[in-house]
Amino acid sequence: MDSLTQIVLGAAVGEAVAGRKMGAKAALLGAIGGTIPDLDVFLRFFYDPLDAALVHRGFSHSLLFALLAAPVFTFISRKLSKKDYPQKMWFWLWFLSIVTHPILDIFTNYGTQFFWPFDWRMTFNSVFVIDPLYTIPFMILLIGALFMKRESKRRRIWNYTGIIYSSLYLLWGVGVKLFVYSNTNSYFEQANIHPKRAMVTPMPLTSFYWDLIAEDDSNYYVGYKSLFSPFDPKQLEVFPKNHHLLKNLDWNGNSRIAEIEHITNGFYAVEPKEDSLIIHDLRFGTVATITNNASKSPIMGYGFTIRNGKPEKLFSQRARDFSKINFGVYWDKVFGK
Repeated sequence: MDSLTQIVLGAAVGEAVAGRKMGAKAALLGAIGGTIPDLDVFLRFFYDPLDAALVHRGFSHSLLFALLAAPVFTFISRKLSKKDYPQKMWFWLWFLSIVTHPILDIFTNYGTQFFWPFDWRMTFNSVFVIDPLYTIPFMILLIGALFMKRESKRRRIWNYTGIIYSSLYLLWGVGVKLFVYSNTNSYFEQANIHPKRAMVTPMPLTSFYWDLIAEDDSNYYVGYKSLFSPFDPKQLEVFPKNHHLLKNLDWNGNSRIAEIEHITNGFYAVEPKEDSLIIHDLRFGTVATITNNASKSPIMGYGFTIRNGKPEKLFSQRARDFSKINFGVYWDKVFGK
């Protein structure tokens, strides 16, 4: 999830564990704990984009990291604190604020390597990385709680209400995804498409609008489903797989195909473009619906510049059409208008 959401979650956890004894300091430390796992983003400067994608949400987002880091921060906190708080309380504050970060990230489409060193990335793919309906009510309840006296029963009620609300929202997302996914084949059959495999992922900023991706032998098909309107097969976007274009790719003796398939879960399309090959990571969808079809560029991906038939440079590919965003039209699509 985005940094603000992780701060809110960490702060709420810190308040729940130690707010009654520490006051607002517990929420501050919890917010710090909730931020720590994402410090791995600075490692991207030492890796190429593909390796950086594999490193992010790896060790620092694992259960093992939380178990190792919590005692270290507990020791440091006890040394620096002017008050003698129980060691057990320090441990639970740091452990829970750190471990809830990757648990929340598990619900996004990128997932986390929660059981590192195993390569498997856990993902429910049921909430977008920025979802105001998750974050804003949670944040309001937390801020309201922090303005109350630490001994106040209402303070704990407000904070726990935020935690319960946020948890129920995540469960809601899983339930909605399962409902949409269970009908995916019937949606695509309306366009005479019989997918070998399909996936469902939430669209930006909402759990009411979903991105459906299906594949057959030659193509990927991207469609959209609002909870408030029927599936419209006329909105389908088609992306040729073109996986064969990567077969002879030799990047310093490595084809990188295994890494690309692992990162994208096999949902990637290759597009030749002038002097480069673009690998579109279709799990993140396209900008078609948020730009009212002014652009259909996939949001994320990777690319190789090609010279004399060989890859020369590896780079990240991001959609650059956000100036064309039309929130009014997007809002109408979300609510099926």
